[in-house]
Amino acid sequence: MTAVDVRADTRPTQGHRDNSRRKAILTMVGRRVLFIVPVIVVVSAGLFAAAAISPFDPLVGYLGTRYMTTSDADKALIADQMGFDNPWYSTYWNWLQGVFTGDLGISRSFNQPVSQVISERLPWTLLLVGISLLIAILASLALGVLAGIRSGGILDKTVSGLSVVVQGLPPFVLSLGAIALFALTLGWLPVAGLTDGGADPTPGQVIRHLVLPVTVLAISQMPWLLLAVRESVVGSKSEGFVAGAVARGIPTPTITKRHILPTSLAPFVNIVGVRLPELIVGAVLVEEVFSWPGIAGAIVSSARDLDMALLAFLTVGTTLTVMLGSLLADVLVAVLDPRVSTDG
Repeated sequence: MTAVDVRADTRPTQGHRDNSRRKAILTMVGRRVLFIVPVIVVVSAGLFAAAAISPFDPLVGYLGTRYMTTSDADKALIADQMGFDNPWYSTYWNWLQGVFTGDLGISRSFNQPVSQVISERLPWTLLLVGISLLIAILASLALGVLAGIRSGGILDKTVSGLSVVVQGLPPFVLSLGAIALFALTLGWLPVAGLTDGGADPTPGQVIRHLVLPVTVLAISQMPWLLLAVRESVVGSKSEGFVAGAVARGIPTPTITKRHILPTSLAPFVNIVGVRLPELIVGAVLVEEVFSWPGIAGAIVSSARDLDMALLAFLTVGTTLTVMLGSLLADVLVAVLDPRVSTDG
């Protein structure tokens, strides 16, 4: 009997590849989460150090109009009581201790606990940003895919041209233009605020006042997202697998849904993550123009008055949001496209 040399198949199975990919993604998440800690420390400490050399006097913000009528002796006493003359590292250490014990301090700008300022304003910002981002994503996907599929056509030229124009307009310019047209000229929508003067914040009132700021913020974020989808679709159209699908007579909608769109999602998600800082800046500008009672007003007031208890929390919170949002985008990209590196 002839011996048969049976050799084990050493090629990795699909399950093994999936497990390896999952492990690589989890390793990336763990490494990035650990990296967040030193970044937050550097950002927060840097903020207190910068405030110490700032030309703005926190005593002016605290006293307001009373500053000019307050005697020098009283100013010195108040500054000592409020800790304005303490070294920045001492103030920073006291703030850190408060954060770890759950005491975020009192906001001098609003004369309220920082936790109360955040809890009252954050939901309105999340509502504005959440709806705006959802609209921007859905509209960019739809228009970007259509423009890419019909590249060179009227829709593609129109959408691409408008995107270039909107890219060059800051959100506050779009806001002022929207107010001038839809609020002042046509009178269709309210100028600003959460509700009409003296009215209760009913769903109808809030929705009506939300239309303009949501639309402006969504439009301001669409150009980069839309153009990214369009470029990905145009690139995917030239791939061999798409050409093969066309040669086999597969309908265009099916090719778009099963072949072109999936390969275009990874770059799109990556762009969403990259644009998060701009989304936050845009939200601040839009909230200020429309007097929306969100976090923007708190950021401006705390920065103007050097209200460090509130400003530090908002700065750290914004930094953390951007980093976690970027991490989530990178995880989604790695899941959608196995070819993407997971940072080694």
